[in-house]
Amino acid sequence: MTEPIQYRTAARSASGLVAELEAAVADGRLAPGQRLPSVRSLAREAGLSPATVSAGLAELRRRGVVVSEPRRGIRVGPRPPLSGPAPLPLPAGVRDLSRGNPDPALLPGLGAALRETALPVHLYGEPPELEELLALARGALGADGIPAEHLCVVSGALDGIERALAVRLRPGDRVAVESPGYAPLFDLLRALGLGFEPVSIDARGMEPSALETALSRGARAVVVTPRGQNPTGAAHDAARAAELRAVLGAHPGVLLVEDDHLGPIAGTPLHTLAGASDRWVAVRSVSKSLGPDLRLAVLACDEATLASLRGRQAIGPGWVSHVLQRLVAHLWADPEVSATVARARVLYAARREALLAALAARGLDASAVSGLNVWLPVADEAGAVAALLSRGWAVGPGSRYELDGRGSAIRITASALEPADAERFAGDAALALAPARAIRSG
Repeated sequence: MTEPIQYRTAARSASGLVAELEAAVADGRLAPGQRLPSVRSLAREAGLSPATVSAGLAELRRRGVVVSEPRRGIRVGPRPPLSGPAPLPLPAGVRDLSRGNPDPALLPGLGAALRETALPVHLYGEPPELEELLALARGALGADGIPAEHLCVVSGALDGIERALAVRLRPGDRVAVESPGYAPLFDLLRALGLGFEPVSIDARGMEPSALETALSRGARAVVVTPRGQNPTGAAHDAARAAELRAVLGAHPGVLLVEDDHLGPIAGTPLHTLAGASDRWVAVRSVSKSLGPDLRLAVLACDEATLASLRGRQAIGPGWVSHVLQRLVAHLWADPEVSATVARARVLYAARREALLAALAARGLDASAVSGLNVWLPVADEAGAVAALLSRGWAVGPGSRYELDGRGSAIRITASALEPADAERFAGDAALALAPARAIRSG
């Protein structure tokens, strides 16, 4: 266990302590994972009562800036959700394989849809969802086995996940999450003041025994990716989905949130868990298939959760723009757009498989059975990222996606990587990782 840092505070109030610690985290003086002094030590240093210091730390826990665990004390949250500097621009000539974006060349054009769509005028007090869009969603979700009687429209997958968790959980509740998993989800949970129960995964997604352990430890919700798991590309098959449904069925009070963020371009059939728990939400986003700037997702859920979601939405944004809803409905119904999406699905799978084959031919054991990314274990993450950057490739450090931050892999976005580029990348990766492999094998 690491020793508490020698942190001296000048704060003389709970609000001052909160502001001071937040500033220290934001500017890097306090690093993620650092252990803070005890409540009594901070109180003695600041001349405050332990109760006042505890109140300040409770506020920081609620915001996700610090975390506290039994026998581990209070620590700075890993990668806490505070505003930081913008990402540095990449050097000239570097190919960016780090961001998880779809290939812009495979997205449907919006020009025709904007010209042909009759844009509505939506007024206060009118229904929040466009019935045309809901009808299309019912057909698409129902075809994938998702009960689609109760739907609402939100501003993207993470917005829907946040709303579902906010109406069902309270700060301090714990959520079962995939490990490794989606980094922005981790940041969202920290911002909501929710804790983590990591669930190990393999190529078929969450391992049932690990999920059972997390739920038995008191997790009140589970967020699961059924296909195209980010960062590993894992996907449920029918057998794994049945096993996970059985685990969830034994814990009926748990909220299930299923994030199908890739939808029709995931590259593998959907084996949904929707309905396996009394309280559930299935999220279908259009951001990857139709374009990241189309901030829209459709949520299917149980009837009680729908009422809560609509109530919370009504006192916030009210609704998702009907101009956007109409545009998405037009795209969703257009046969030419459907053909574009189908072509993208085939090409994404081919590019992913080409990269995996090129890496395997050079002795690099990467994985992904679906999605846009490939997960490559490495012995020295920082060294691998730096070495590949020097060869003209930017990749994602795996520690961003690992709750323990151990840095054991890199994430490579293959969505725009043609087979010839995949061969070139794999050759550079073999050279970049050779020293680490030699050391590890020696």
